[in-house]
Amino acid sequence: MRTLSIVLLLMITQLTARSQERIFLYASTEGIVHKGFDTTAPFIDYYPSKNPSASKTAVLICPGGGYSHLSWDKEGVLPARFFNENGIDAFVLWYRVNNTKGEGHRYPAQYNDATTAMRIIRSRAKQWGIDPEKLGIMGFSAGGHLASTVTTIQQKGRTDAADPLQRFDTRPSFSILMYPVITMDTSFAHRGSRDMLLGKTPDAALADALSTEKRISSTTPPVMLIHADDDKTVPPLNSVVFYEAMKKQGIKGSLLIFDHGGHGFGMAAADPVLGQWPKLCLQWMQRLGFQ
Repeated sequence: MRTLSIVLLLMITQLTARSQERIFLYASTEGIVHKGFDTTAPFIDYYPSKNPSASKTAVLICPGGGYSHLSWDKEGVLPARFFNENGIDAFVLWYRVNNTKGEGHRYPAQYNDATTAMRIIRSRAKQWGIDPEKLGIMGFSAGGHLASTVTTIQQKGRTDAADPLQRFDTRPSFSILMYPVITMDTSFAHRGSRDMLLGKTPDAALADALSTEKRISSTTPPVMLIHADDDKTVPPLNSVVFYEAMKKQGIKGSLLIFDHGGHGFGMAAADPVLGQWPKLCLQWMQRLGFQ
């Protein structure tokens, strides 16, 4: 009987894990997928919460991976489930990446994937019971850079656009950046992410334009940044310069720097101190009216 109960529990867990809806971002893979490199076309997995409200908050999650792979479960599925438990819908983004041979994708492929995802969610917000004015973005590490790019390089919707998706804007209502890559400045950039996104010898003007601490403006939404002081992979200065630039523009923001955690700590569920960040994140969202 005990064995049967365990088997049933595992079956229920597997069914729950598969209950999300998968939405591919593009109608055609022509010019999107590189044969021999990509294993799938870009998509979002939708994790709906059990919140019965018709005006829910939702978050698009960009996993990290240095723009060369995606830390899908640790920095995608687990955060999505946490948000679900707290009445927030979540979408995990499978965006295009690159490799050291340059066989994959550089900018703006990743940015296009993220902005297309934002537009798809807003276009179907009523169907899913989501308030389009409560759609945020979250990113970890290189995914944090992607999220910060969407946060600071915004596209307005055009009511006369032939493509219905282009009628929706891409500006997040709020942003959560976890140990993010921010700058492309070689003095404290994460060189691996920079190389995967831009190549080893990128155009200086493009590298400058994608140092997102330089893109903050009066339209930048509220941003929460979370980092560890002992992060040797992506120096916490990345979050600091972004936060300082926000303050100069009068943008609401919060910066948390833990004294430990290194890089890539994810949900940090086993750490009683570091593991507090998800709750603090929710409290921040609540204060802003996004929960």
